[in-house]
Amino acid sequence: MQFIDLKTPYAALKPQIDAAIQRVLDHGQYILGPEVAELEAALAERAGVPHCITVASGTEALFFGLMALGIGPGDEVITTPFSFAATAEVVVLVGATPVFVDVEPDTGLIDVAQVEAAITPRTRALMPVSLYGQVADMDALQAIADRHGLAVVEDAAQSFGGRYHGRPSTGLSTFGATSFFPSKPLGCYGDGGALFTANADLAQAAREIRVHGQSARYHHTRVGVGGRMDTLQCAIVLAKLARFDWERERRAQRAARYDALLAGSAARPMAVRAGRDSAWAQYTVRVADRAAVQAALQTQGIPTAVHYPCALHQQPAYERFAPMGGCPVAERLASEVLCLPFSADLTETDQDRVAAALRAALGG
Repeated sequence: MQFIDLKTPYAALKPQIDAAIQRVLDHGQYILGPEVAELEAALAERAGVPHCITVASGTEALFFGLMALGIGPGDEVITTPFSFAATAEVVVLVGATPVFVDVEPDTGLIDVAQVEAAITPRTRALMPVSLYGQVADMDALQAIADRHGLAVVEDAAQSFGGRYHGRPSTGLSTFGATSFFPSKPLGCYGDGGALFTANADLAQAAREIRVHGQSARYHHTRVGVGGRMDTLQCAIVLAKLARFDWERERRAQRAARYDALLAGSAARPMAVRAGRDSAWAQYTVRVADRAAVQAALQTQGIPTAVHYPCALHQQPAYERFAPMGGCPVAERLASEVLCLPFSADLTETDQDRVAAALRAALGG
């Protein structure tokens, strides 16, 4: 059994994907070819914003967003410690300070009730993480940001296709940043990402940053880096968009089926709030004695993963930013969360097998 099935979706779209790749090979515009602008237009429409800037990874999407906002040394960005390292990494890379706020125990999303107390005169932005495919409470966060004159950057690396009260993730704030890493619900066959905004000036800044700060060839108006999403990867994502709505629906169905299969067991699925449609990048439960549970599943050939086993403020690179008293909820979740095999193409037979094995490992 595979943790994530990447072969079946390719097989389902093989003619379209192969043809898309061949078109790029035929025209030879491997950097900023026509598929790049075509994909950006399609993604912007889905996000409900006028501007999409494709970039080389989800990390660079966040990085370029902070750079475009002019965030740097002396500034603070409030974010969550229960995330992949890229969330804090980009804040440090621009020279700013990540300020960690603890998370909700049942969702793992940033605890909005604790955000305002973390704001200081140095705060420039809020960076919520849309975890496992579910969007944070963006209306409440935006209200806080508006009161204090702050930007909001949604780390939507896991949630493209998710919705918040009917509005799409990545189109909810100053910037939305997503990833097309192969395991994502909408993934390419390498690295890729995108940055979304309704602000034309910020969009132009991000476009310049991704080509070494150029506003025209060899005319550098700002400091930038090389961070383009290549044409081949854009062509692949374009081809995969044809299946994406089915992918979203199927993931939601498979998640609901896991919920039913695990009902009454000691596995505690991460909650999804009312009014939020998760993109279901992962299906995650909380368990006691995770190592023993993983070992029991492994003996039956069932792979698992942990996203994430260590809160960011406990990582050696970021422990200097740990808040007084730590973030106890994030720390507890890091010891409990377990991601189960999950994809749109997960068979019911395999899902039954996973659920039965997990229930047995947990004592029923």
